[in-house]
This record gives sequence, C-alpha cells and structure tokens, in this order.
Amino acid sequence: MTDAPAIKAINLVKIYQSGGVPVPAVRGIDMRVESGEFVAIMGPSGSGKSTLVHMLGGLDVRTSGEIWIDGTRADTLSESGWALLRRQKVGFVFQFFNLVANMTVADNVELPALLGGVSPRQARERREYLLGELGLTERAAAAPAQLSGGEQQRVALARALANQPRLLLADEPTGNLDSRNTKDVLRLLSDVHRKGQTIVLVTHDARVASMADRVVSLLDGQIVDDGALPRTRRRPLGTVGDVVELRG
Repeated sequence: MTDAPAIKAINLVKIYQSGGVPVPAVRGIDMRVESGEFVAIMGPSGSGKSTLVHMLGGLDVRTSGEIWIDGTRADTLSESGWALLRRQKVGFVFQFFNLVANMTVADNVELPALLGGVSPRQARERREYLLGELGLTERAAAAPAQLSGGEQQRVALARALANQPRLLLADEPTGNLDSRNTKDVLRLLSDVHRKGQTIVLVTHDARVASMADRVVSLLDGQIVDDGALPRTRRRPLGTVGDVVELRG
C-alpha cells in the first residue's frame, strides 16, 4: 500500500442552476478512502450520492473543492486529462450499462484493457476470467441488444474491472437486477475486494452495504454519518452462501 489514499475529497461542493436559482447538491464534503477499502455510500433519493460519485470520477464538474486520486490532484485536470486518468486508474459501473451497442460483449470488456496498453493476450485472458465469473462466457459473441438487463449490467461490471483499476466507482450496480444476478455481481465484487480492489459503491440496499468495510450516509448533500462496520456484522467477503441470503 502507498501512503496516499486511493481517493480524497476536500470541501467538495456542487451547485446546479435551475432557472437561475442555485440548487446545492453536494455541500462541502470531506472524504478519504484508503487503498483496498470498500466504502458504501447511502442516503435517500436526492441526497447527493450519485452526484458525489460522478464528481469523484470526473464525470461531473465540481463547483469548488479538491479531488485527489492516488496522490494526484484530479479536479484541475482537463477533460482529456480526466479521460486518461480514468483509463489508467478508475473503473466506473453505471446503473444503466452504457455499453457500446455495435461491439460484442467480448469487445466491450476487452477494449478498456487494450486502451490501457495491455497486450491482446492479457486482455483476452482477463475478459475470459471476468465473463466466466459472471456466468457470461456463452454470451461473449452477442451484441448488447441481445442481452437481458441483468446480463448487460454484469458485462458493464466486467468492463469496469477489465483494466484492473486502482479505484472502482459503482453507482447502484444492483439497482436493476433480480436476486440471482445481484448474487453474481456481489460475489465478483467480494472476490476482487478480497484481492485488494478499492471500491466506492452507491446503494440504497442495506444488505449490499453490509458487505462494505465502511458506510458513509448522506443527507441533503452532507455526510451525516461515516462509520466502519463491525466485522461480526459484515458478511464474509467472497462467501457465496451469505450472498445467497439476498434472495430473501
């Protein structure tokens, strides 16, 4: 582990304009996520969860404040600078997939690794591992339009992990999934976290959050609680049996 945290936010603010009226979405958030940590972000609708994570990944521009990723200040980067940083260090899982429609599942998953400079053989091996873990090997040649919603979400997760990013940002990755697909996604997240993957995950589901090391709760754009989960209450990471409990 390096001394620098995987991600750090300092007095982060986001204000939208609605008809000329300022609408604060994030109000002066300070947050630090250490390397290898799994942090769940929770809160009611409109609390600023997605806005915060989108700013941390450079997908939304902050109004003020600082964002540091792996010891590098990121909030002052240009759009192309952010794109390069994401390619090298950040994986992002959206609730609504955002797969490339005219590419196969295999190509969607391999592309980030190839863009990151990995050899074609390594990219293929990584893709085969991820699709295998998510039960999608037989769908490798399919187009996204031929997949169910659950399959598309699992492909999106595989794509985000293809380049073995320093940081994985996930915005409601199980929000549109049934219990069976949720189990597969959480099993893979548990596995990569156990191997050292840093994860920041937005969720409304307390059962999903219970897998994290720490839960950050937002209300009206501010952190109202930030605490580690006692190990005795957390589900053992990577244990399929406990993930299956989500079916209830």
